[in-house]
Amino acid sequence: MTHIAQTVMPHVYALDHVQIAMPTHGEPAARRFYGDLLGLKELSKPPNLAARGGLWFQCGPLQVHLGVEADFRPAGKAHPAFLVHDLAKVREALDTAGHTVTLDPEPSPGVERIFTTDPFGNRIELVQPHSS
Repeated sequence: MTHIAQTVMPHVYALDHVQIAMPTHGEPAARRFYGDLLGLKELSKPPNLAARGGLWFQCGPLQVHLGVEADFRPAGKAHPAFLVHDLAKVREALDTAGHTVTLDPEPSPGVERIFTTDPFGNRIELVQPHSS
């Protein structure tokens, strides 16, 4: 096995955005879930990219991009994990909106988390760190 030495100045220093796939014409459902339900602010896409469909949302210092995939298949394992302030309130909103919520099958120290899926079946994790 080859070992790659770490450079003094790393080339990659942060994430800019996360891309999540969605089916064609899924924008209304994506707006309801990511915008209305999760409370993310929708961003305007540049005109040349807007023509492709999909949506962009702001999530803290990062962005979440929903990109149209013609042969869409939901991501069952790969997923974003969103930090939330009030997990109980988010869970209640998901339940009220008809989204199935799964409790953390293997609790992690220091956090509470739940899982759901977006309207397209992509796995979504919601995390609330415990107060110290």
